Amino acid sequence: MRAIQNALARAADAWTHQGSTAAAAGPPVLQRLRTGWTAGPPAAPAAPPRRCHATSADPFGAPPPLPQRRVVVTGLGVVCPVGVGAAASWAAIVGGRVGTRGLLPEDLPESQRGAYDSLPCKVIAPADRRALEASPHWDVSDPRRSAPFMQFALCAAAEALADAGWAPSSTADRETTGVSIGAGIGCTADTAEAGALISSGRLRRVSPFFVPRILVNMAAGAVGIRHGLRGPNHAPSTACATGVHAIGDAFRMVQRGDAEVMLAGASEASIDAIGLGGFCRLKALATAFNGAPERASRPFDASRDGFVMGEGAAVLVLEELGHARARGARAYAEVRGYGLSGDGHHITAPAPGGAGAALAMGRALRGSGVPAGAVRYVNAHATSTPVGDEIEQAAIARVFGGGLAAGVAVSSTKGATGHLLGAAGAVEAAFTVLALRDRLAPPTANLERPEPALLPWLVAGAAAPLGGGPIGALCNAFGFGGTNASLLFTTPPEELA
Repeated sequence: MRAIQNALARAADAWTHQGSTAAAAGPPVLQRLRTGWTAGPPAAPAAPPRRCHATSADPFGAPPPLPQRRVVVTGLGVVCPVGVGAAASWAAIVGGRVGTRGLLPEDLPESQRGAYDSLPCKVIAPADRRALEASPHWDVSDPRRSAPFMQFALCAAAEALADAGWAPSSTADRETTGVSIGAGIGCTADTAEAGALISSGRLRRVSPFFVPRILVNMAAGAVGIRHGLRGPNHAPSTACATGVHAIGDAFRMVQRGDAEVMLAGASEASIDAIGLGGFCRLKALATAFNGAPERASRPFDASRDGFVMGEGAAVLVLEELGHARARGARAYAEVRGYGLSGDGHHITAPAPGGAGAALAMGRALRGSGVPAGAVRYVNAHATSTPVGDEIEQAAIARVFGGGLAAGVAVSSTKGATGHLLGAAGAVEAAFTVLALRDRLAPPTANLERPEPALLPWLVAGAAAPLGGGPIGALCNAFGFGGTNASLLFTTPPEELA
């Protein structure tokens, strides 16, 4: 009994210590955004005094503090509705090209074409298949084994590696190069086809590759196998926040020393009757512009009525700063912050007022060494839905307040690309990095009548200059289930620019 009483007393003492530590931590995150720019992320906070020493019952003691290494972006690969290749896609975005078009029956798998007339939304934003087949990075040697979302990821990863000039061949390089590529849905068409075959007693006609083709981790697996990579292999699946989570998780893996290089991003290919029909039932897709598909995706515009489903992939090469410097690599940007939050509110609707989204942005800034005033661009998640766009602008205003009038440019590139679901955040992270490189905020396509409250800070019509000096940019992604994520990028160290 005395031993139990002593244990309870020690637990109460530890709880009291934790409470005093939390109280000393200060006000909420959005009130603690740093006001000074530092050369690197702040050092890890000092560990609190240890109240227990190693004993026979605790032989190892506390673990060592985690490293805080700096991480830069050294390569990009993009497959999206406005282009194949990072350079072509970015030129199209800056130039105002739109990748949405009308849905045709032949865009659907053959077994699903009977559903065409019943689909209320007749607009899609597909990847350009001709451009894909012309790409030097497009290589699908056995399409039976790889679903389209895997093929997109393989193409984007090959481009990103070539762009970074990184071709790991030694055992050491392969063991310290990893993959973090997610997908939101995977391959719904295969699932529907297999279900129909099995239900009709035709099991032997189901492909033996059915299961490997539908698993959302198989894009990461395929990239790792193609390049012989034995570092971390990771595949988040968090709805439309997947791409930002994949990049943010990879950033932390490099930051803490789990890898020297990570291929990070996401892929999606869900333009079929299942994907379109499901989102139509949610009333999430645009239906008012079937006769003018190039105008259907219009984030922040007063006449927006839903998103346009897109497809594609993007992969960023994230590299430890010293590793990049040692091999003479150039960097597009530095990854400085990663923020995550949950809404705790609703399965599909964002929290009113954007509280969860604001927390994610604030957490990306916190601990980054970058003041909120240095952020000059926000690539918004805004998908062209009436509620979501309005709530995100409220969240951005919560974070920056009066800073919006001082030069924070905001745009959503989904006006051009549509909404790539799980891959959206990855493609938009690539565009955010390129915005920093060129010091240009890309325009929001089809933004003709912005809400009055949004007018002063939204970029519409043409790209807007971001100015000189060291600057930062945020990339947001939010998903069903109330999952929110934000990445903070900055211009890179001068010697790598």
